[in-house]
Amino acid sequence: MKKLIVFLLFMTSIANAQIEKVEPPCWYAGMQHSAVQILFYGKDINQYQVSASNNIAITDIKKTENPNYLFVTIDTKQVAATDFVFTFKQKGKKTLQQPYSLKNRKAQSAERKGFDSSDVMYLLMPDRFANGNKNNDSTSDTKEKYNRELPGGRHGGDIEGIIKNLDYIAATGATTVWSTPLCEDNDAKFSYHTYGQSDVYKIDPRYGTNQDYARLAAELHKRKMKLVMDYVTNHWGIEHWMIKDLPTKDWINQFEKYTQTNHKRTVIHDINASEIDKKVAIDGWFVPSMPDLNLKNPLTLNYLIQNAIWWIEFADLDGLRVDTYNYSDPAGIATWTKAITNEYPNFNIVGEVWMQSQAQMAFWQKDSKIAAIQNYDSNLPSVMDFTLYEATTKAFNEDDTGWDKGVMRFYDNFANDFLYPNPNNILVFAENHDTNRINETYKNDLRKYKMAMSILATVRGIPQIYYGSEIGMAGNKDKGDAAIRQDFPGGWEGDTNNAFTNAGRTAEQKQYFDFTAKLFNWRKTQTAIHTGNMTHYIPENNIYVYFRYNADDTVMVLMNNSNDKKTIGTDRFKENIKNFKSGKEVITEQTFDITKEVTLEPKSVLILELR
Repeated sequence: MKKLIVFLLFMTSIANAQIEKVEPPCWYAGMQHSAVQILFYGKDINQYQVSASNNIAITDIKKTENPNYLFVTIDTKQVAATDFVFTFKQKGKKTLQQPYSLKNRKAQSAERKGFDSSDVMYLLMPDRFANGNKNNDSTSDTKEKYNRELPGGRHGGDIEGIIKNLDYIAATGATTVWSTPLCEDNDAKFSYHTYGQSDVYKIDPRYGTNQDYARLAAELHKRKMKLVMDYVTNHWGIEHWMIKDLPTKDWINQFEKYTQTNHKRTVIHDINASEIDKKVAIDGWFVPSMPDLNLKNPLTLNYLIQNAIWWIEFADLDGLRVDTYNYSDPAGIATWTKAITNEYPNFNIVGEVWMQSQAQMAFWQKDSKIAAIQNYDSNLPSVMDFTLYEATTKAFNEDDTGWDKGVMRFYDNFANDFLYPNPNNILVFAENHDTNRINETYKNDLRKYKMAMSILATVRGIPQIYYGSEIGMAGNKDKGDAAIRQDFPGGWEGDTNNAFTNAGRTAEQKQYFDFTAKLFNWRKTQTAIHTGNMTHYIPENNIYVYFRYNADDTVMVLMNNSNDKKTIGTDRFKENIKNFKSGKEVITEQTFDITKEVTLEPKSVLILELR
């Protein structure tokens, strides 16, 4: 009798069997990553035998302790684009079929060129930028609903809102859009930041569809602009469908009791660090709602590699920004990065490596000689310049240079550029979605904003600006994250102030915007800024002077950080001035005689094209 009951239960499970998830949902012909490991998810799916039509070779089948998963690897190396079928049988009887496609890649997909030092990156938070489609403000398949009255709630911004305002972004001088994550985040609260993702193959329906995301890239490309995806390798959200039914216990990092990371990423290169501190730093969870992904597990690692490559192909991306890059297992994240750059040799990936010294950040850039001492290479092309960020948020409030204050902070920062394998490929910024806004730091002193943006626009690296600051938006993080992630005025129907248009901007907003647009549009054609050399001079009297130059052009930057009008002699700078007699200032277009001296207004900067 017991055997009969067991048999009937087994037959019922077979009759009710279905494939609920197939990831990646398709693949592409002609890829370097040709051994594609496809995840099939469904009730007791690993009890089935699987085969593929069209002579598609299955080279490996992996079963895990969870019977609801089956990982099937196929060889696509010599296979042209085609549609085929996976057949799942139980005891020789056909039970399930799953169509699958190998698609053609876009022309020259492998040679795609990522963002670089000729670009300016515009960072935005989609929920707070613009609401282009009110019909997706709330959806039946996501928990958190639209509530613009709640500072930390969903406000309705979406992909359509970004697309409708691309011409505005282009007008700022930006060439590249970095949006914080857009994949589904089904947390019940604070899901608008989308770093706790619940499905990494699906755009959050409150932002739009996968097709909308691909359309965003296409619209940017029409404007000769680029799209960077914010990618999270370290963690998912607690609501991720796979977290609710883990393929393997070690798909994520787990301790006997909940353990949060100690955030001390220095342990990775600290030769004196204890093993337990390393383990907690790497394997500990960011917060309780963000399970920590285990990149030491080959299945997890390959899943993330394929997911990133799939998005690059599907959406035609131009780069990745990787959140909390050095929180992941060092060997695993290096393998992940290498797999992507092998597939796309000209692609760019910038990692969030929030460290306190240039040596610690340089450790994480590809080909670092510092990391090589420990036989490590992250393979990461670009890092974020957090020490320059720190300098930019302090210097202009310090009216005296001293040994290490005011503009001396910039001099000291660039004096350590020798540590970086590629200083030109570093992301430079004054703020982002996790920091105080620069206009908050400087209390909406337009002079100080101009100085901060001038630094970003003229030093080595890739400038990143944060949405809304170009119209004077401010925000204090101490009042909560929502204060630094406010809605862009004009992005919602009924907004009384529409800063997306010149006519809709206030007089103050125009001052900020006009300066920003002129500065960064000027930068677009300045190869001396993009890839030229830099010579700087030790600041005196809180005045910092540096030059960017190549064989054809020389740009002289003079920054007066004092509260007094200053006249400085130019003899000291002869090695760079050479035979130049004058300089045209790029914002005012005024010509300055540089043969003897230059006068600077208080808290001001001159950017001179030398002639």
